[in-house]
Amino acid sequence: MMKLLKPTLVSLALACATAPAVQAAEPVEQHNSNAFWFVNWIGLSNATLTVAEPNGHIVKIYAEDGTPVYQLKGEVQDGVYRYELSAATDKRVKIVNPIDTGREGEQPDTRAVPYYTTGHFVVERGVIITPEEVKEEEG
Repeated sequence: MMKLLKPTLVSLALACATAPAVQAAEPVEQHNSNAFWFVNWIGLSNATLTVAEPNGHIVKIYAEDGTPVYQLKGEVQDGVYRYELSAATDKRVKIVNPIDTGREGEQPDTRAVPYYTTGHFVVERGVIITPEEVKEEEG
């Protein structure tokens, strides 16, 4: 009976070792005509969305919980708006070289794993568009 059990355990161990790792959900950018944000916002907090407008103006939006939302306001310039998104995930890693924070009490020995992504969106005629939907007419 032991001979039959051993190959089964080995097969099970190999199947588990070769199975793809389950990864955390990635935030997905969304927009309407005048706002830009992210959906699939699972396990992220303390997020900063930095948007560089075509005229060089930089806007930073912070959200402790939930997704930060960038909104077009005032006189809007058409062009490419570049963004950076950084946030803390709910995953923790051990701090390799801890430092004394100077605060009373126990010092933290873990930190949040950061999440970071960049990208861009396009504004045309004063509204956020999806570039694939733009079609030029001939004639």
